[in-house]
Amino acid sequence: MERRKFLKVATGGAAASALAAPAIAQDRIDMVIVSTWGRDFPGLGTSAQRVAARIEELTAGRIAVQYFAAGERVGAFDSFDEVASGNADAYIGTDYYWKGKHPGWAPFTAVPFGLTYTEIDAWMKFGGGQALLDKIGAEFGIKGIPCGNTGLQMGGWFNKEINSPEDLKGLKMRIPGLGGDVMSKVGASPVSLPGGQIYENLVSGAIDATEWVGPWNDFFLKLYEAAQYYYWPGMHEPASQVSLGMNANFWSNLSESDKLIITVACAEENARQPAETNYQNGIYLNRLINEYGVELREFNDDVYEAFGEAATEVIEETRDHSALAKEIIDSFLAARNNVGVWTNYSDAPYVAKRNRFLGI
Repeated sequence: MERRKFLKVATGGAAASALAAPAIAQDRIDMVIVSTWGRDFPGLGTSAQRVAARIEELTAGRIAVQYFAAGERVGAFDSFDEVASGNADAYIGTDYYWKGKHPGWAPFTAVPFGLTYTEIDAWMKFGGGQALLDKIGAEFGIKGIPCGNTGLQMGGWFNKEINSPEDLKGLKMRIPGLGGDVMSKVGASPVSLPGGQIYENLVSGAIDATEWVGPWNDFFLKLYEAAQYYYWPGMHEPASQVSLGMNANFWSNLSESDKLIITVACAEENARQPAETNYQNGIYLNRLINEYGVELREFNDDVYEAFGEAATEVIEETRDHSALAKEIIDSFLAARNNVGVWTNYSDAPYVAKRNRFLGI
């Protein structure tokens, strides 16, 4: 009797274990993330890797993330199609890379003469930006969430001085997004290249100028070796928002708690990356000037006016593309007007007066 009881318990325990194993296996979620940036590249690359690692960490490994940097699974600019098709579950990149699919993607990274980091963050969270990102994403099977921002960018690296709008004509410049369209309007020839190909093209003379991000990221691409003049301020990307773009089916099949975990991981990085970039940019700007002899040049008012006129045309052309593009641009411009009024009386004048007093 005791033996029969023992066998019954043992058999029941084995059966329970057999039933439990598939349930545990089903609870594990494999998530493949592709990126538009190189592995371990300071700033953009390391930020993307942090998002991937944080999702896995917050779920104690239950969401098992495989992260692939640009070129490890697909090319940087192939990330969107890889995710939309379902071959990967998510990309981390800047959505203006997809403006050829629909120009309405561009404002979710940057618009020339557009929103700064704090302004675009306000638009996304309180001005309807996230709802519009969801709306355009739904047309392509993508669910996007902001997961970083590199803030205001430098104007770029040039091998000649830019003293007038005429100096821009015929210039071959690596510059994507709507900023590239602006450069085309002023007579330059915009070229779209992933980060990993910029240095070699600038050194070889295939391009005459390039923008990338700012002092920290630009330092590690060694752009100071390839161009003499470093121009500021950039008009093309006053804020460069980064997104985690997920396959819509992958997203819809997640539990509400897993959706929240991913959203929180993105929100963390959306705050961390701009803080890190701002801090490091100051350090590396000093290094570029003091250790490498980089010559800073400010775009003069004539050049900036030409940029502004071209940007107005580009924004209107983007708006006229479709009803959805109009809806996105109108919302974006409303945020620029509303939040911009406050910026004009808050951060901008304070920083100008503070730095004048301190002699910075």
